[in-house]
Amino acid sequence: MEKIVIIISVFILRVANNLNAQFTQVELFSGFYKRDFSNFKCTIVVLFLVCSINSGAQEKETENFAPPENPREIVAIKTKGVVTIDGKLNEADWENAPIISDFFKIEPLQSDSIKYKTEVKLLYDDKNLYVGAFCKDSLGVKGIRVQDLRRDFSFGENDIFGIQIDAQNTKQYAVSFQTTPYGNQRDLQNFNDTYVDDDWNALWTVRTQRTNQGYYAEFAIPFKSIRYNEPKNGEPVNWGITFARLARRDYELTVFPKVPQAFSPYRMTYAAKLTGLEVPPPSANLRIEPYTLYEFDESTNGKHVVDSQNNVKVGGDVKWVVSPNTVVDLTINTDFAQADVDRAVNNLERFNIFFPERRQFFLENSGIWAGVSDYDVIPFFSRRIGLDGGFDATPAPIDVGARFTNRDENKTLAGLYVHQGDTDESAAANFGVFRYLQNYGNENNIGLMVTHRLDEKKPSLSLNESNNTTVTIDGLIRPKNEWTVSYLASASKDEATDTWGYAGTFSAVYKTNKMFWRWKSNFVSSDYNPAMGFVYQNNVIKHNLSNYVILRPKSMPWVRRWESGFFANYYHDFKDPKKFQQASVYLFPFYVFFKDNSFLEYAITPTWQNINFDFAPLGLSIAQDRYFYTRQVINYNSDRSKKLSLSGKFEWGKFYNGKRQSITVGTRFAPIPHFSLSLDYEHNNLQNIGIEEKMLKTDLYTGSLRVALNPRVQLSTFYQYNSFTDQGRWNARFSWEYRPNSFFYLVYNNTRDTTFDPVQGNRQFIGKITLLKQF
Repeated sequence: MEKIVIIISVFILRVANNLNAQFTQVELFSGFYKRDFSNFKCTIVVLFLVCSINSGAQEKETENFAPPENPREIVAIKTKGVVTIDGKLNEADWENAPIISDFFKIEPLQSDSIKYKTEVKLLYDDKNLYVGAFCKDSLGVKGIRVQDLRRDFSFGENDIFGIQIDAQNTKQYAVSFQTTPYGNQRDLQNFNDTYVDDDWNALWTVRTQRTNQGYYAEFAIPFKSIRYNEPKNGEPVNWGITFARLARRDYELTVFPKVPQAFSPYRMTYAAKLTGLEVPPPSANLRIEPYTLYEFDESTNGKHVVDSQNNVKVGGDVKWVVSPNTVVDLTINTDFAQADVDRAVNNLERFNIFFPERRQFFLENSGIWAGVSDYDVIPFFSRRIGLDGGFDATPAPIDVGARFTNRDENKTLAGLYVHQGDTDESAAANFGVFRYLQNYGNENNIGLMVTHRLDEKKPSLSLNESNNTTVTIDGLIRPKNEWTVSYLASASKDEATDTWGYAGTFSAVYKTNKMFWRWKSNFVSSDYNPAMGFVYQNNVIKHNLSNYVILRPKSMPWVRRWESGFFANYYHDFKDPKKFQQASVYLFPFYVFFKDNSFLEYAITPTWQNINFDFAPLGLSIAQDRYFYTRQVINYNSDRSKKLSLSGKFEWGKFYNGKRQSITVGTRFAPIPHFSLSLDYEHNNLQNIGIEEKMLKTDLYTGSLRVALNPRVQLSTFYQYNSFTDQGRWNARFSWEYRPNSFFYLVYNNTRDTTFDPVQGNRQFIGKITLLKQF
C-alpha cells in the first residue's frame, strides 16, 4: 500500500505542476495568484499525505475479514399445515421452526453489542418459501420510524427487514425482498455488490403486525418468482441467503451471517447456505400483464384550445420463464403513463446532464447492461428509445419490444429489440442490443455488448435510412476482497458520418472499513457517437483520484461516522492531450454523520477552467479565456426519519469572472406514515458573469404531497416552477394495487409556459388499469 501512496503522490505533484505551468503563463493569474496556487498546491499534497498516513494507520485495524471457507448452514422446514400470511406467525409450523437470532452488528460500530434483537424462521411448502421475522424493540410501536407507505422505498429513512437470496450460487448476484413495520414492499436485484436494480418487480406477499414488543413480518415468496437451478433427481437444493435489519431510531444495522462494515448484505460471498429445500421442478411459468388506457390531451394558447384529443389505447407485457435460467419478455404498444416525471434542472456546468430512466419495461433487469455503464460513458442508455430525438425530447410510440435473458452461475446471455414508431418530427427506428457476460473465479467477469440502431427512411422529412453500431468489451475483477477493478473499451461506427469513434474507462477501488481509494480514468474521442447511449462530453480525457478516511470516534458517541478526504478531477483534450480543459479538487475535511444519521458537511472546491469554445450557461456568454475560482459549500440534513426534517445547502464564491451564490433548502413533514409533505426551494444569484457581466437570478420551487390509505392505495402529487423558463407543471397520480402487482391509475398532468404571450399550456388526464396474471 505504501508504494501505491508514493506513486499517486508523485502523480498529484506532476498534475499540480502542469496546472501551475499552464496558468502562470497567463497574465491574468500573475502576482498574488502564483503565490496562492503554490500554497494551495502544497495544501493538496499535505492533505493527501495526511490522508495516506491515516489510511495506513487505520489499515492495520480494518477488521475486513475474508469470506468463510465453509459457510454457515441454516435449514428451512417443510410445513405440515396451511400458512396464512397475516403477520402473526401463530401457526404450529412457525412455533416448531428453528430460530436464527445470532445477527452481527455493522452500524454504528462493527461487532458491537446488539440493542435491537431479531429472530428469523424459515418454512416452505410446494409453492412458497416463507420467512418469518420478529424485530424486537423495547418501545414497541412508539419506536417505529416509517416515513411513508410507498413501494420501493429508499434505504436509510425507515425501519427495514430484508432477505437476500442467491438461488443459483453465483456469488455475484442476489435478489432482495424487504419490508417496513407497515408492510411496504421493496424488491430489487443486486449485481456484484456494486449495482442495484430497484425497479425489478416480483410477485410476492408480505404482511406485518406492530406490537408493544416490536413488529412481526411474514413473507411468502413463490418459487416461481425466484430463478434457481433445476434440482437433480429430486435432491434438496442449497441457496445462498443473508438477512438484514435496520433499526432506524439508532441507525443500528445488523446482518446474518457476518459481513464486514465496508460491504453490504448483498455481498453474497459471505452468504449462509440455506439447506433442506425441496423445490418443485420447472413448470409452465407465464406472466401476462395487459393494460387498457383512456387519455384526454388538450393544448391551449391563452384561453383558446388549439388541439384536443381523446384516445383509447390497449397493450401489455408478457413474461415467459422458459426454464429456470431463461426468460423472454414481450411488450406490445408499450405505455409509460404512470412513470415519474423528470425534475427541472438549471445547468451551469459544461457537461451534459444525465437524466435517469424512469420507465418500467426498461428499468426491469437493467442490471444486465449495467456492467458497461459508467454514467460518464454509457454505450447503451435506454432513454434513447421511445423519445423523439433523444433522451430529453417528446415521447415517440413503441410498437413492439422483446427481451431475452439466459443466466446461470457461469454466464449471462441477453438480447433486446424494440421498434419505435415514427412521429411528425422523426422517422421510425429499430433498436437492438446483444449482451454476453462470462463469470470466472470467485467474483470476476468479462463481457461483450453490441448495439445497433437503424433509423428508417422518411421522404416527407427528407430523412434517409441510417445505421449506428457500438461494440463494447467490459469486465470486473476482484483480486482481493477489498479491491474492485473495472474496465470498458467501446467503439462506435456511424454511417451518416462514416467514422469510427472510441471511448473507454478504467477504475480501481480499494475499500475497507476505515478508508476508501479510487483511481478512475476515462476517454471519449471526438467521433464517438453511441446513438443508443450517453456521453458527458466528446473529445475529452478525464482522470479522477479520490480518497477519504472513515473515523468512528468512540470518544464522541454522538458521531456515527466522520469522513475526511478529497476528490480530484483533471480533464484534457483527447485529440491533443496537452490541451487542458478543466480541473477541480473537492476537499471535504468535515463530512459527518451523527448518531441519528443527521449530516453536516463543509467543503472547498478550487477550480481551473480553460474556455476555448462557445459556452453560455443559462444564456450567459462566457469569454474564451482561462479562469481560476474557488467555491465553498456547507450542507446539512437533519434526521430524515423524524416527523419533521430539514435540509439546507449554501454555496458561495467566485464563478468564472464573477460571483455565484446558491441556496437550496427543503423540509418534509410526515406526522404519520400515511401522510407526507415535502417543500424544496433552490435559488441562484449570479453577479457580473460573462462577457456582458450580467446579473441573473433563478428560482426553482418544488412541492410534493403523498397520502396513503395503506401501502396499496396512494395519492401522490408533484408541482414545480422554474423562474428561468417561466414554466410550471403539475403531476398527480392515484394508484390502487387491487391485487398483487395489478394496478388502477389516475394521472393528471398540467404544464404552463408563461414565456409566451398569450400563455401556452397543456393538460392531460389518463386513466389506466393493468392486470397481472401468473400461470
